[in-house]
Amino acid sequence: MTRGVVRNRDGVRIHYRREGRGPGMVLLHGWPQTGHMWRKVVPALAERFTVVAPDLRGYGDSDRPPSGYDKRAMAADVADVIRALGLGPIVLVGHDRGGRVAHRFALDHPALLTHLVLLDIAPTYDLFERMDQRGARARWHWLFHLVPDLPEALTAGREDIYLRYMYTVWTYNPAAIEEDAVQEYLRCFRQPGAMRAGFEDYRAGGTIDLEHDAADRDKKVRAPTLVLWGESGRMPQASDMLGVWKARCERVEGWAIPECGHFIPEEQPQAVIDAIAKFVG
Repeated sequence: MTRGVVRNRDGVRIHYRREGRGPGMVLLHGWPQTGHMWRKVVPALAERFTVVAPDLRGYGDSDRPPSGYDKRAMAADVADVIRALGLGPIVLVGHDRGGRVAHRFALDHPALLTHLVLLDIAPTYDLFERMDQRGARARWHWLFHLVPDLPEALTAGREDIYLRYMYTVWTYNPAAIEEDAVQEYLRCFRQPGAMRAGFEDYRAGGTIDLEHDAADRDKKVRAPTLVLWGESGRMPQASDMLGVWKARCERVEGWAIPECGHFIPEEQPQAVIDAIAKFVG
């Protein structure tokens, strides 16, 4: 696997991992992780694709600018990476926050996309619109992260405690995220500004992203879309995961992965590899 850096249109450096040959495939991680989360699926996917796993802005070894965490800006970063590496059009796979970036990418950059794969997320607008007491309890961290400055203050020097909690309670089998991986994530989130950047990602999700999504309520993803979610562990983000995406995509299929929580590529990597291979054909 090789590593590199692309400077986006504004000079923000986006770090990426690259492996394989063939048509382009880009893998977008979520919070609280980095592109390292794809380590178990990249070798197999790289047998057929040129696989690129960037660190989203604010995450990992990418730059952590003070702003630009709306999904439109983050999707534009991804488009800059694709163009710089000469990869498009690509298969785009997004997990968690990366799935939200991928959804926005599909709306804003359809010419760069052949297939879309979304892992364990429901659309941002729908999630906020339908949040009830049960949903708020399950996603309390969304509301906590929206508060300015306080999450940074309370987690400073306690990144280990806060992030390990997430890796444990969001998995069916916590051992699926091995200690070496936890240490790599902690290395990244202990860097100056890294926790703040992750919180800014969520803050954009509860403000400007909702404005962008509201403006595009009648705009559907044209690329074939696959949606996968964990069957065990935490509550799915929508009571009908396929139904909520059918309202946002022209062609969608998907299913729940058994014995799996939120971190699907680490908990059930072979299921991800097989599903993508079958879906792309």
